[in-house]
Amino acid sequence: MRPYVAREVSPEEIERRRASEHGRGKGWGGVARKGAMHLTSTGRELSDNEGRSAPAAPAPIDQWIEDDRQATTPARATKVAAKAPYALPGDVAADIRRAFVGTAYMREKMVFTLTRAAEAYDRKRYEEALRLGRTVADAVPGVASVRELTGLAAYRAERWSMAKIHLRAHFALTADPEHLPLVMDCERAKGHFRAVEKTFAELEDSEPVAEVLTEGRIVMGATLADQGKYAESIDLLTRAGGTKQLRNPSYRHVRLWYALADVFDRAGDVGAARELFARVVVAEPDAYDAAERLAELGPLNAPKNRRRRTTPVSKKKV
Repeated sequence: MRPYVAREVSPEEIERRRASEHGRGKGWGGVARKGAMHLTSTGRELSDNEGRSAPAAPAPIDQWIEDDRQATTPARATKVAAKAPYALPGDVAADIRRAFVGTAYMREKMVFTLTRAAEAYDRKRYEEALRLGRTVADAVPGVASVRELTGLAAYRAERWSMAKIHLRAHFALTADPEHLPLVMDCERAKGHFRAVEKTFAELEDSEPVAEVLTEGRIVMGATLADQGKYAESIDLLTRAGGTKQLRNPSYRHVRLWYALADVFDRAGDVGAARELFARVVVAEPDAYDAAERLAELGPLNAPKNRRRRTTPVSKKKV
């Protein structure tokens, strides 16, 4: 067994212990006591680490060199917004599913077909919308929305007989007279004037809103003008408000002005036609062909609006 030999304590260790005891008496923590030794240290213990803890300062640069390299920034990812798929209103799709009699696959196919028809109609591809709409209308003839879309597509495609059938069916299913003026226009296009009068009477009995009734009167007035009954047409449109001078006219008033101007023009009353076309151009410069027709009729020479005298003029004594 080797005898225990006491190790000789170095002066640095004596200083470390003395500093630790001093810090303990002051109530310092362990970290502060370790740091207290370095306050009186000769620096011998730190000299061994000087090369690593304090690196040499770089030599001064005599000349600045411009770096031509461009800073590379990460390219921003351009996120292209995905186009939302076209979808039918939920109630319309539900009506088709309830009315269709067949397999689940064919039922969903009908919903998809009408979706394509609605999208084609919005993109003004009316023949395509009509073809797709007829497929669904044959499968579910009792769904009002299907008959409405198919009828409107047929009307835009100028398929008058087919449009009349589907729009009539929509009225029978809903009792909504919104599209009866279009039915009247289909009958007028085919020269069925008696049918136009009958549908107009039906429209008046259904108590429509002002816009729908105005559209019906416009079609009826054009039908009377087609038959050479200009006086009756002018009377009908005038009673509907076709000659009212309005500061802020609505869409239906502009429509009435144009329709009445057209009848006056056909009847040979150029002055009245010119005045009404001018009203349309002032209210809606791009409405229909009003600007072109006004140019054909010549400029409008409106009389000056002279101020009315408020005091009587005295007569000179002779």
